[in-house]
Amino acid sequence: MEAILKAENIIKQYASHRALDDVSIEVPKQSVFGLLGPNGAGKTSLIRIINQITAPDSGNIWLDGQKLEPKHVEHIGYLPEERGLYKKMEVGEQAMYLAQLKGMSKSEAKAKLKEWFKKFDISPWWNKKVEELSKGMAQKVQFIVTVLHEPKLLILDEPFSGFDPINTNLVKSEILRLKEEGASIILSTHNMGSVEEICEHIALINKSKKILEGNVKQIQQDFKEGIYELKYKGNKIAFTNALWTSCELLDHQEDGDFQIAKIRMGAEKSPNQVLSAIVPEVEVYGLQEIIPSMNDIFIKQVETNSTKEVDHE
Repeated sequence: MEAILKAENIIKQYASHRALDDVSIEVPKQSVFGLLGPNGAGKTSLIRIINQITAPDSGNIWLDGQKLEPKHVEHIGYLPEERGLYKKMEVGEQAMYLAQLKGMSKSEAKAKLKEWFKKFDISPWWNKKVEELSKGMAQKVQFIVTVLHEPKLLILDEPFSGFDPINTNLVKSEILRLKEEGASIILSTHNMGSVEEICEHIALINKSKKILEGNVKQIQQDFKEGIYELKYKGNKIAFTNALWTSCELLDHQEDGDFQIAKIRMGAEKSPNQVLSAIVPEVEVYGLQEIIPSMNDIFIKQVETNSTKEVDHE
């Protein structure tokens, strides 16, 4: 798959702190790419380098096949986590000013802003002062200004913070629409539910190093542990006896008339074999494989990575 952005062997040192240690990522074109990691992992340092706010000590960034240069700023839209609007300016005036900074003409900026303000249900706030906006409404204005000039690459740092569930879904649907229309999006977030919903690829950075990268669905498949949830009616002892040769029983709970068992299948066993062993003993109502969530994978990988570092010390 063709990449819109490649970061190659990026190193960034601040005095005694190494913020990025030989980090490489590849963001596929027209995709939503999750840039993940705990606070202080190095994500913001990488984002600042891509935006040419700072430069790497070594390594290269490529945008759409070209080595990153100052002229590429107009092709990137950046929504930082720390937002900033001029509180005393009127909302419409502020949005117009920021749109024109991106190279848009006054008439084009006004037409597009009016369209976006209507879509985000903030048209009545055009002539109000920025300081009158709630956090969520100010966030909407900044999201609009970030995407207005239709850049090739959008970098959104915690775009859902400050939003209620309805507005979170609104922004998610707009991110997916922008992707369908040709944009490539880097999404830096701690919201793992959103990562599963809208990201196709991710990179996980921890303590300045990249520790995981790939397709979200493939990563989830790679981290499966052969654990299934089985729903049945019948005698628990008969069920356990039928199960013992083929599976490990991890958990068992009652749910009304049903029994819910969590089992780990042996590597050599198939769901059909397990079912054939227990169907004569109990009435099976469902068997479902448990796919690990990105949140579980995130926590596990960060903990594993931290343990390795302690062991090396």
